[in-house]
Amino acid sequence: MSEQAPLKLDEAELRGLLDGRWANVRERARDVIRGEEFAPVYGLSVEEHRARTLKQLMALNGTGMPAYGFPGSVGGADDVGASVVAFEMLVADMSLMVKMGVQFGLFGGAVKALGTDEHHQRYLPDIMSVELPGCFAMTETGHGSDVQSLGTTATYDPDTEEFVVRTPNEHARKDYIGNAARDGRMAVVFAQLRTPDGDGGLVEHGVHALMVPIRDGEGRPMPGVTVEDCGHKAGLNGVDNGRLWFDDVRVPRTDLLNRYGDVAADGTYSSPIENPNRRFFTMLGTLIRGRISVAGGAGSATKAALAIAVRYADTRRQFTRPATDSQPEQEVRILDYLAHQRKLLPALARTYGLHFAQEELVTRLHELSRSEERDEHAQRELESRAAGLKAVATWHATETIQTCREACGGAGYLSENRIPQLKADSDIFTTFEGDNTVLLQQLTKGLLTNFKDSFGDLDQLGLAKFMAGKVFETVIERTAAIPLIDRLIDASPGRGEEASLYNRGWQLELLEDREKHIIEGLAGRLRRSRKDGSDAFDVFNQAQDHVLAAGRAHMDRVVLEAFVAGIDRCGDKPTAKLLNRLCDLYVLSVIEEDRAWFLEHERLSTARAKAVTQAVNDLCQGLRPYAVQLVEAFGLRDEWLAAPIALGAEQQRQGE
Repeated sequence: MSEQAPLKLDEAELRGLLDGRWANVRERARDVIRGEEFAPVYGLSVEEHRARTLKQLMALNGTGMPAYGFPGSVGGADDVGASVVAFEMLVADMSLMVKMGVQFGLFGGAVKALGTDEHHQRYLPDIMSVELPGCFAMTETGHGSDVQSLGTTATYDPDTEEFVVRTPNEHARKDYIGNAARDGRMAVVFAQLRTPDGDGGLVEHGVHALMVPIRDGEGRPMPGVTVEDCGHKAGLNGVDNGRLWFDDVRVPRTDLLNRYGDVAADGTYSSPIENPNRRFFTMLGTLIRGRISVAGGAGSATKAALAIAVRYADTRRQFTRPATDSQPEQEVRILDYLAHQRKLLPALARTYGLHFAQEELVTRLHELSRSEERDEHAQRELESRAAGLKAVATWHATETIQTCREACGGAGYLSENRIPQLKADSDIFTTFEGDNTVLLQQLTKGLLTNFKDSFGDLDQLGLAKFMAGKVFETVIERTAAIPLIDRLIDASPGRGEEASLYNRGWQLELLEDREKHIIEGLAGRLRRSRKDGSDAFDVFNQAQDHVLAAGRAHMDRVVLEAFVAGIDRCGDKPTAKLLNRLCDLYVLSVIEEDRAWFLEHERLSTARAKAVTQAVNDLCQGLRPYAVQLVEAFGLRDEWLAAPIALGAEQQRQGE
């Protein structure tokens, strides 16, 4: 890369670009999440932290945040995108972030998505005000990702017009349920719905959701409900996770959230969706906001860790540089070392790319939520994209926060410098709202089938049988910037040695080619195994490495396209130029990470692979002067970071 002239970064333009469509929501959060009440803390007991988090949640009442995602008919703002962005902004205390997500996103969101207007009027105002704290009781001890196989039952009794909710065994207890251990008074309980068949037997209708009281007004468990505290966790101890058992708990027929399945007084079942699998996945699809929110929350934790580590590295000095004719002997800032740049700057570049991908996903969620008619293809695509982005964003958070801890040395290990808490609080994000490995499998299933009739079981056997019965197509679903991406690829000189490593069309085509090759190879592998009569489960199980590689390759390409589209929206040329360098660092570091694949498949020569590594080095050194400005653009308040090593660094920079 040739020597680049210094760029004058327009910080307001960059902040505005990152704040995006819901900039007003981000600014509102910056204005109101302030002061001692919301400041990060550490060293509290579990009970102290839980009490503080509930108080914080109640304090959000006056901010407008609880209303974002709820219908206007109950005083809400009917703005799903705003609700996700507000969740992202609560990085000052991630226990509050998650508790807000449980109360308004999961509990309230389930009532909104699965209930009717009658349920909305009866429950949502008290959910929004936290007069009715509640839980989202889906996960069971024996069934986490496999929701279709939940063991809890809800059996209809026509004599009393009630459902009898029962936990039949220990595998069916509800586990890790936020708000259950201390504060929740009602739960949305997911259970196998059963109605009498008229001959003394029962008809199974699959998983449905019911409103079940779990505590009375005095905080005592309701009759038939057993509550157990999950106890101290590695992080998020302000959230009261608990376990729930139901011993023939009776709830009125009208407390079935019946948008997609209803039971009449005489026990007759009806649904607007006849196919049980389709009904199940339609119900689950309405709850996708939680998964998208987790990806955004992981992004915020990553940004906070990077802001602390980059600020610190910009002022922390280590080892002496010998004097020269033009410079006296002086200690070197650790961010001036290439090895340190290599730790932080590619991670920063990927964080920017994931930010733009998250913005596209939230926008798509918001637009689909406002659509009068359900677009099945668009919904399936959204669910697959959400699964993939949640997986890569949360894995990136875990890896990057650990890297930031190491980059800050012993200071990064101190609780007062925030990184240990960010690490502990965000670690669970890789497995809640869907285990990442399962989510990438779900994404790849969508890639192989073009989202057509994608209603098969999520368990391994069902997924294997589903794939074994399909004629696979190779699908490249582009992001929102289709004309821009097509234009760049069309202008590319091709994948040969003559193409510049910095040619965006070449980069896009290279990642697209890798994705196509991996997916086509996987499809061929599954086709061949189907033809020779191999066991479907064994075939899919043996191909899981291939399945996961396909999902990762797809998301690398999606993030690059989102990054390119984000830069295209930038109105300041020097800022856009800097972002283009950052985008180069993202894509070339991705290529470098997987250079073994590119070499094995003859997409790169040995010399060109070496050139990629040199380009990453050059980009790191070229971006180093802008590193602090790039993390400042995230707009995270100093009091949210609350790390002396970051705040001291700012004071030191101002004094130099």
